[in-house]
Amino acid sequence: MIKGLYEAHLPVSNLEKSIEFYQKLDLEIAFREEKLAFFWIKKGESWLGLWETEQVHIPYHASVRHIALHIEGEDMDSAKDWLKERGIQVRTAFGFGEDRQPLVLPNSPQAHAALYFSDPDGNSIELISPLSHNVKENFKMMSLKEWKETKKMPF
Repeated sequence: MIKGLYEAHLPVSNLEKSIEFYQKLDLEIAFREEKLAFFWIKKGESWLGLWETEQVHIPYHASVRHIALHIEGEDMDSAKDWLKERGIQVRTAFGFGEDRQPLVLPNSPQAHAALYFSDPDGNSIELISPLSHNVKENFKMMSLKEWKETKKMPF
């Protein structure tokens, strides 16, 4: 029955400012009203709704103000530069500063490469790519560079 996640939503304080930000990520507007805009993440398959609302003042927590956008593994090495070209700063995540990202999340037996930044309202945005769904040993969070050196994994 379930084929994937079709939509996610984030609160924003200024829809125009947020539209400019998400367009920097090359997302296409799918639908727009006065206080709402939907962006295609993957046209016809998934979209992101941005709602201009006072709810934007709810303190950040990953369970309510976070989305992760899937990217291909081979794009992870260039993702930080891609964001910089668009004027978007990578933020510290899990104690890993920009210099140690992308990082590798130890969700055993899965491993994912991830890079974190924030939108203008402090919503957490993550670029993520699966590395492995069958890691044999437990490991600590590390940079993608360290992962490549120790695990001999591609990209």
